[in-house]
Amino acid sequence: MEKGTRQEFHCPVELTLSVIGGKWKALIVWHLQEKIQRFSQLKRNLPSITQKMLTQQLRELEEDKIIHRKVYAQVPPKVEYSLTEQGRTLLPILKQMCQWGKEHSQLVETDSGHKLVRTSTV
Repeated sequence: MEKGTRQEFHCPVELTLSVIGGKWKALIVWHLQEKIQRFSQLKRNLPSITQKMLTQQLRELEEDKIIHRKVYAQVPPKVEYSLTEQGRTLLPILKQMCQWGKEHSQLVETDSGHKLVRTSTV
């Protein structure tokens, strides 16, 4: 969505998905729950994301007031990302999604033979 344009939502779920939907935004918020991180730290935590996509997702989350971007006036430039108070309100939702995913993966593994590959503990 372009800056300055308003988007209409027909239900609160639609608004929520516009803020944290997609492949990366919820994961970015998840990785910022414990500590402030720099761009390179986020990139390491999300190895499949491109630099361009991470930049875009961070800008959108900042625009939606979910994350805070702090720029230090130094050379080389230092930028840190953290969750805003509003961003922290998403953590219970993400924790529920995590729990649901764990439970669902057991069902899927049992019924279909598919397996959830766990690369990190949550």
